[in-house]
Amino acid sequence: MSPEMQEFKKKSFWEKPEGLTGKLFLGAMILGGGYLLLQILPILLAGALTALQLALTVAALGAIIYVALDPRARNLISYGYKSIMRWITGIFVTIDPIGILKNYISDLKGNLRKMNTQIGKLRGQMHLLKEMIVKNEREIKNNLSMANRAKNTNKKSIMVLKARKAGRLKDSNMKLDELYTKMEVLYRVLVKMYENSEIMLEDIQDQVQVKEQEYKAIKASHSAMNQAKNIISGNNDKREMFDMALDAIANDVSQKVGEMERFMDMTTNFMDSVDLQNGVFEEEGLELLNKWEKESESLLLGNDKNKILNQANSDSDVLDLDSPLKIERESGQGNQYDSLFD
Repeated sequence: MSPEMQEFKKKSFWEKPEGLTGKLFLGAMILGGGYLLLQILPILLAGALTALQLALTVAALGAIIYVALDPRARNLISYGYKSIMRWITGIFVTIDPIGILKNYISDLKGNLRKMNTQIGKLRGQMHLLKEMIVKNEREIKNNLSMANRAKNTNKKSIMVLKARKAGRLKDSNMKLDELYTKMEVLYRVLVKMYENSEIMLEDIQDQVQVKEQEYKAIKASHSAMNQAKNIISGNNDKREMFDMALDAIANDVSQKVGEMERFMDMTTNFMDSVDLQNGVFEEEGLELLNKWEKESESLLLGNDKNKILNQANSDSDVLDLDSPLKIERESGQGNQYDSLFD
């Protein structure tokens, strides 16, 4: 088993959708068994059972005791029960690991389209904001120049008026610069998430395409009886190990897609709170962004998160808003999920 698989915490049967079905059926059986026992108990105490009824009752109790004490019998009953619950659950929801990954592929494609649109809108607002900052800088220089000329010609009232206007524009630009920096963080993060998600999508599609046929072959060659024998003997079944690898991929993708959606929601809320004309933004949106910046790790960004934050706050690393998105793998970087099947 690969190190990645050893680190992956497999979900128990009860944590999966079929586990909920199992709990409902188990609860129904317990209630039904309790009701039946209440109906039979008075007859047992009265000694009114016939010899055949008594024999059947003793046999049933013996079977229950045997199952409770014999681990192989418990495993077989458990396997059969879980198989039935999976079949029932599969009628209503997708529990096949390949099917689940196909659903994630569809979700990921939709999220990437939304993210690409969001990147375009953010880029447009950053262009407008940059134009406002540059315009204010020109106005500041112009007003300071006029204030200086008024001072030289002893026009004190004009000097004060122009100096104050330059001061207000300077204060406004400080707020606009802060806002632009926050937008730059959002932009750089969205672009990196988009790039990494495109690579992840390609990897998942490759795995589904390759493993779907392999999964069908494993299912065809491993009958229910063989699987039951492996369960009873305590051996790891090949199909079970394959399912674990697919579950590990689905778990990883689920967390990353969730992170992508949360960040896009946060970006949307932040941008909706911005009054670009006045260069102000609500504190709540800023606090959410600051909180995200301080969080310890990002599954989608990995080690690039701190690098992105440093770039956004660096005066020397100037962001080119007109550069196209580049989806490139690092040299020697293969499919990130191949090792799960080693």
